[in-house]
Amino acid sequence: MMHKQQQYNRPKNLNLFTIRLPVNAIISIMHRMSGMVLFLMLPVLLWTLSQLLQSDASYLALMGMLHHWLAKLFVLVLSWAFFHHFYAGLRHLAMDVHWMTSLRKARFSSRLVLCLDVMSVTVFAFVIW
Repeated sequence: MMHKQQQYNRPKNLNLFTIRLPVNAIISIMHRMSGMVLFLMLPVLLWTLSQLLQSDASYLALMGMLHHWLAKLFVLVLSWAFFHHFYAGLRHLAMDVHWMTSLRKARFSSRLVLCLDVMSVTVFAFVIW
């Protein structure tokens, strides 16, 4: 006796650019991305710290290099990663203790994380520029 394979007529969407993710999912993905950026930049940050502490000449050379607009932009991107990871991490901790678990509250906290990111990075940009 032969069994026929059942055919499933499920819709298939292979184009990732047409999928509309909710704000909660975007914040969660950005949380992971910011954590990855911070982790990958650890060697650069440790090297920078060692150069700052090595001697007066290396400190002055590094401070001169950090006045370049490209270095400031790099530091600004790192600040976004830090602020986003921090605020989204607090959001995840609040959700772990069952605060903000309803859909409405989760959407609000996601938008709050985005607003806090923008405000923090803007203040930081005014400080370094």
